[in-house]
Amino acid sequence: VQLQASGGGLVQPGGSLRLSCAASGGGFDTYDMDWYRQGPGKQRELVAAITRGYTTTYAESIQDRFTVSRNNVKNTVYLQMNSLKPEDSAVYYCHASKTSNTKYEYWGQGTQVTVSS
Repeated sequence: VQLQASGGGLVQPGGSLRLSCAASGGGFDTYDMDWYRQGPGKQRELVAAITRGYTTTYAESIQDRFTVSRNNVKNTVYLQMNSLKPEDSAVYYCHASKTSNTKYEYWGQGTQVTVSS
């Protein structure tokens, strides 16, 4: 599976962005999908997750501001980010995983989000 993230950019505080992560290589609907982020000098952290069964979970820090969704026809996972704050500035990565007999996981290349006035 190859993952291509896009949609990052520079936005003012309070603004919105929508990140997309397009998957290729087949079997997208069998993977759980996540969004992680890594800010300057910080560890990578889980932001939002959506399972193959469409169950979603969110980090407390972004609760009620971000929404994760997926479109299995388009093989794409999205992260709608509203009410952005400077502390949301980071490189955002999409991640795919599944476990059968072996754990499979893949990372996208990351997309930069900068929240600044």
